[in-house]
Amino acid sequence: MSENLARISASGQLTVPVAIRELLGLKSGDKVLFLQNQKGEVVVSNASATAIRKAQAAFAGAAADMGLTDEEEIQALVNQVRYGREK
Repeated sequence: MSENLARISASGQLTVPVAIRELLGLKSGDKVLFLQNQKGEVVVSNASATAIRKAQAAFAGAAADMGLTDEEEIQALVNQVRYGREK
């Protein structure tokens, strides 16, 4: 386990160390999510990546439930919803 130290400014701002930004894939303007796990520890996460994982989990199996069997059928449905037609 590696350790990285950061200092909080008087205004409450925190500079995330470069190694942690790289590890989390954070770029300027990204949002950081602070979560407390069951042990009471605070975990830092890339909010965008976390949102994508949650969405993927929520939609897991949805295509099969709708009778869609391949990526082409899924893309056709996306296009229909997005553009009002199949593409």
